[in-house]
Amino acid sequence: MKTLVIVSHPSLETSVINKRWVEELRKYPEKYTVHELNKVYPDGNINAEKEQQLIESHGNLVLQFPFYWFNCPPLIKKWLDDVFTYGWAYGTNGGDKLKDRKAALAVSAGINKEDYREDGRYRYTLEHLLSPFETTFLYCNADYRSFFAFYGAENEPPASELEKSALDYLYFVDNL
Repeated sequence: MKTLVIVSHPSLETSVINKRWVEELRKYPEKYTVHELNKVYPDGNINAEKEQQLIESHGNLVLQFPFYWFNCPPLIKKWLDDVFTYGWAYGTNGGDKLKDRKAALAVSAGINKEDYREDGRYRYTLEHLLSPFETTFLYCNADYRSFFAFYGAENEPPASELEKSALDYLYFVDNL
């Protein structure tokens, strides 16, 4: 089954990292469905039933977004709130649609990896800061597989680093 990659980026067309990751995934339409929330829902009105059906028609699930203000873009949070509903994602009456589904995150972090340490500038690791997503997936009985991150996105990465990141990301998604 194909992997569904939910992308939320307020300006994907001007992105360096997330845009490159999407370009790489789109080379393999038989393996990945790239679903750009900001294109599909520019008004923020999410069709939860349609999104649930999309998830159900795929295997693995990846949420891809830029990590800024130490969180996700608002649209992906709204998507989680609207789509992961009681009776579908958790709870009784069929609330098992994410059960055992492999799920992961792909984030671009603007600041450097050294800053995401307990003794770093911001005192928390990226793993710690992303723990609410992990907890959400665990609550829904999904098989959370961790995250892929690109650090230092605020600085224009050299082309070789950008290409390596795209290939590493593809490898990560292939091996969930």
